[in-house]
Amino acid sequence: MVDSKAWNWKMLKKEDEKIWKEPATESYYLVNRWKMQGKKDFLDLGCGLGRHTILFAKEGFNTYAFDLSEDGVEKTKQWAGQLNLKVDCKVGDMLELPYKDDSIDCILCRNVISHTDTKGMEKITQELKRVLRKDGECYLTLGSKNTWGWKQDWPMVDENTKIRVEDGPENGIPHFYADYDLILKLFKDFSIEQIHEIRGFYGKGGSYHYHVLIRKN
Repeated sequence: MVDSKAWNWKMLKKEDEKIWKEPATESYYLVNRWKMQGKKDFLDLGCGLGRHTILFAKEGFNTYAFDLSEDGVEKTKQWAGQLNLKVDCKVGDMLELPYKDDSIDCILCRNVISHTDTKGMEKITQELKRVLRKDGECYLTLGSKNTWGWKQDWPMVDENTKIRVEDGPENGIPHFYADYDLILKLFKDFSIEQIHEIRGFYGKGGSYHYHVLIRKN
């Protein structure tokens, strides 16, 4: 299993920081979905600078922010403090989540969970199952093997993983890439509520990601 490596948020240009503080479109849908389901305990897994942490905390969820980056967690904590929002912030590795069994109602993990290799993904999947309550849901994204990154001549770790090699905050970070059949295999212990392969038009001409919503049985 490869070693985990955090995003280097200190390399982010000041003018780009605003982008990373704007919640993703689907997060508003998830706020409403999970409110209607009566869910309260929310985990922002891979919180980055805190864009989804702040959104869910404002909406009244008991909010937990978690990331490998000390810098990211500190910025999230500061932002929450400025808004007088109560957020439980922790630094750590998603391979070993510091939460009790059956303690979380809902998890959002956007463009983070795939920063490992195949063995790591299998471990994280079991951690999601462990911390979620019965009928708890997790919305996550995974890089698709149709995306440009999978086609780059980057170092291979295993049949699904490459180490990203380029200037920027993700340099040296492992990236796991999936296809439909691999997603079904990874999350066989969950009910898969939704799978969408979405192309985002930005950066190097577009990037394909799978958006997956799973529920613990």
